[in-house]
Formats: sequence, C-alpha cells, structure tokens
Amino acid sequence: MRVIVAITGASGAIYARQVLEILLEHHEVEQIALIYSKHAPDVITAEGVAIPHDERIRCYDNGDMWASVASGSAEWDSMIIVPASMGCVARVACGISSTLIERAADVMLKERRRLILAVREAPYSLIHLRNMTTLTEAGAMIIPASPSFYFRPESIEELCRNLSERIVEAAGISIRHKAWGEEKSL
Repeated sequence: MRVIVAITGASGAIYARQVLEILLEHHEVEQIALIYSKHAPDVITAEGVAIPHDERIRCYDNGDMWASVASGSAEWDSMIIVPASMGCVARVACGISSTLIERAADVMLKERRRLILAVREAPYSLIHLRNMTTLTEAGAMIIPASPSFYFRPESIEELCRNLSERIVEAAGISIRHKAWGEEKSL
C-alpha cells in the first residue's frame, strides 16, 4: 500500500506524528509520500513534535508539481491530510490545485481513491461546513480532530492515539483500536 500524508499549518501536529508512526508499524505500507505545507514546519516546532524518519518515507516539496503524487497514473492508494487547515479544506473543495497537497487531493478525488481530512478548527463557520459537505459529496472522508473519552485515556498521547488509529483505519489499514464498550472499568 502506498499512502500520501500531508501536514498543514493547523494545530495538531501530534496527530500527524502518530499517523506516520502507525503507518510505519504496518508492513503492508510500502511507501509514504510526505508533504508539508508552507506553515506546517513552524507549527510542528511550536508544538514540540518530532516527525519520524524512515526509509519508507519520501518527502516532497509542496511546490513540486512534477512529483508522482500529482498524477493519477502513479496509483497512490490513499491520502491523509492531518491536520487539515480550513484553508486547505476550502481550496481542495473548490478544486484549486496551486500546491502539491491540493493537487494530490484533487487526484485522489478524481480517481475515486481514499482521501481523509483530519480537520482542526473550532467552532466551524457555515463556510467550513459547506466546504466539508462538498468534499464529503465528492467522496472524501472528514474526520474532525475530536478525540474520544469513553475509554478513559490516561495521557494526551493515548487520547490522541485512538483518533490517529481511526484516521489510519479510514485510509484502508486494519487497526485494532479501543472501541465503544471496551472502556476501562471504574
């Protein structure tokens, strides 16, 4: 399986790190294309997150429109934008492809492949909701970065991990994560 991971400048770099770690834990993930938006590195640094490095991860410049992820013929299996800023959501929803992240997302939609956007914003404006509706109608999956508390996480890491697993699962990788009814006893 070949997965594209895009990191935008929205808060929530912990989710990006965890998604990459989870992808790397699965042997069926052969290759990961990693793309940073212009502001993503600043947010990652500000939030004190270390993005993993691995031989299966290849970084692409967000301005490189010659990268394989810009073409449907390259046959990437899925794309995860985590965290997805509302600016990125809006541009993808409108079909704007001025960066590699936007073009790769556009390719996933046109080829009817999995596109998952882990959106990070609160509250949502009507414009945000309409853009997310447009993307959902086009075949994308919106996963708000809203973690679950029913399994009683003991740390922020564990809290975010459950959501990160759900994001990876949406990309087509089977994950055994804590589900409803598996919460810790009182």
